[in-house]
Amino acid sequence: MTRGRVVVVGGGVVGVSCAYALAREGLAVVLLEREHVAAGASHGNAGTVSAGHPPLNRPGRITQAITQMLDAKSPLYLPPRWDPELWRWLLTFARHCNAAHVEKCMRVMAPLGLDALASFDRLIEEESLDCGYRTEGYFEVCTTATGVARAQHEASIIAGGGYHPEVLDGDELRRREPEFGPAVIGGVHYPEARTLDPYRFVTELAARARHRGVDVREGVAVGGVSTAGGRVTGVRTNSGEFVEADHVVLATGPFSLELSRRIGVRLPVQPGKGYHRDVVVAPGGAPPLRAACVLHESSVFCTPMAGFVRFAGTMEFSGLNDVMRPPRLRQLTEAARSCLPGLGAEDPTSEWCGLRPMSADGLPIVGPLGGVDGVSIATGHGMLGLTLGPVTGEIIAKQVVGVGESKHRPLAPERFS
Repeated sequence: MTRGRVVVVGGGVVGVSCAYALAREGLAVVLLEREHVAAGASHGNAGTVSAGHPPLNRPGRITQAITQMLDAKSPLYLPPRWDPELWRWLLTFARHCNAAHVEKCMRVMAPLGLDALASFDRLIEEESLDCGYRTEGYFEVCTTATGVARAQHEASIIAGGGYHPEVLDGDELRRREPEFGPAVIGGVHYPEARTLDPYRFVTELAARARHRGVDVREGVAVGGVSTAGGRVTGVRTNSGEFVEADHVVLATGPFSLELSRRIGVRLPVQPGKGYHRDVVVAPGGAPPLRAACVLHESSVFCTPMAGFVRFAGTMEFSGLNDVMRPPRLRQLTEAARSCLPGLGAEDPTSEWCGLRPMSADGLPIVGPLGGVDGVSIATGHGMLGLTLGPVTGEIIAKQVVGVGESKHRPLAPERFS
C-alpha cells in the first residue's frame, strides 16, 4: 500500500485520469508531461467513447490486413521497412487472431466498458466538465452487403456483453440522419456510446486534478526510473532533476516502452498512427450531422463537435514519428463523401496525426511492472485510450493504495512474462 508521493509520467487522457484518481484517494501526486497536457493522441482523436467492442485481433484480420497494408490510402497501412520489433509484434498479433481469443477478451472488455461508461457519466456530472459530452450514441454505416454482414456479426458479439446495438436498414438510417446518402444500405446504432471533444475533456480534467492538489509540471521529459534495492525511488528528468517518489506510474502511451525497457521489462506494443481532419459546418463544408457515425468499410469516424465535424481514423505502423502523409489525410474526407454527399470541398481547419499504443493481444496493459516494487504501467489501450482513460485511472489508483480487484488481473503486464 502506498501512502506517499506518486509520480505519474504522461499528460494524456490516461495519465491525467490516473493523477486525478490518485488524488481522490488522498495521495500526493506529481504529473510530469514532456510537452503540454493532451499534446499527443488525446489532442485529436475521434472523440468517441466506444465501449464493449471486440479487439482488433479477430478471425480473418490477417487476410484483410495483407490486402490493405501496402496501400497508402487504405484503413491499414504498413510502409515497407526493416523493423524486427514490428515484425515480432505482428507475429504475436497474428497468433491472437482467433475466435477463442475474441471470446476471452470480451469476458474482460465488455464489463470493463460498462464500468468505463459509468466512470465518464460520474466524472462529467460531479466535476461539471465542459467538453461537449453527448450521450445519444453513434451509427456504424455500411455501403456493401459484406460490410453489413460483418457489422451485424460484431453487433451480435457486443449484444452478448450486456449492450443494446440496434440493426438498421438504409431507409431507417436516413430517417434518423438525413445527411446519409443513398450509398448507405445498412448499419447499426450503438446507443451506449458517448462522444465529446477529447482535448477539452483532458484539459478540463487536468484543471480538476490541479484543484485536488496534483502538481502538474509541463515541459518536463523523464529520462528514466530510479531504483534502489529493487524498489523505486523516483524518476530522473532529461534536465538532470531527480523527482522523488514512493510509486511511479508510466502512462506515456508508446513512449512508455523505452522507460520500461530501462528497468528490464519489454512489452509487445507498437505505435499505431491515426489522423484527423476538422471541417467547419457550413455551406461547402461539413454537413450538420445530428450524431456521430463510423464508416464501416473505411473505419473513418465522423464526429460533430462545436461548429465542425472531425473526420478521424486509419491505422499506420510507420514507427515512432509524427510525419503526416497527405494521402492518409485525403482518404478521411474522400471516404466520408461516399456516405455523406453533403460534404463539400472546404479546406480543413485542422490536420493532425497522433500515436496510439497498440498491444499485440488487443488488451490494455494496466498494473504493476514485475522486477521493481512501486512501478505501474498504463498503456496498450490502442484506439480505446479515451474510452478507457477514466476507468484505467480508477484501476491504477485502487492498485496503488492496495485495494485492487482480481477482475482486472487479465490486464496486468505479467501476462507477457
